[in-house]
Amino acid sequence: MAYKDALIDELKYESGLTKKMLERVPLEKSDWKPHEKSFTLGRLATHVAEVPHWISRIITIDDWDFAVRGFSKQIAQSKEELMDIFQSKLNKAIEDLGSMHDEDFDKTWIVRNGDQMRRELRKMIAIRSWGFSHFIHHRGQLSVYLRLLDVPVPGMYGPSADER
Repeated sequence: MAYKDALIDELKYESGLTKKMLERVPLEKSDWKPHEKSFTLGRLATHVAEVPHWISRIITIDDWDFAVRGFSKQIAQSKEELMDIFQSKLNKAIEDLGSMHDEDFDKTWIVRNGDQMRRELRKMIAIRSWGFSHFIHHRGQLSVYLRLLDVPVPGMYGPSADER
């Protein structure tokens, strides 16, 4: 099996779990946050929906500079918009992964903020960390937000306390 095929299968699996989480986000509480240093619920949910774009960015842009390209500040205004953002970013990530050859994963990806170097990684590692681990990390944060808002949390790798 080609490395890209394993990543596509894993991305589809994790995205199915993420979709269950995003579907439960109460966007009418979009401005809520658990702490002054935290994202708002709306920004965190939108960020989770956007994260698959990092896979595409790593594949298509060898040197990502935040000083040039900036940060997303988008906040989905409806459940439909949130799910559309997620699906479009996911579809593009799957398409971009499908275009890869095994040797492409050994190429270097750089992320910086102007003159400040943040990371220089092989694309294989960057996709796993900035794509997959980043995705799962923020999905975990979102599950805590849902719990604090008394929204039933869906199980990810088994049933949650709300599904027993």
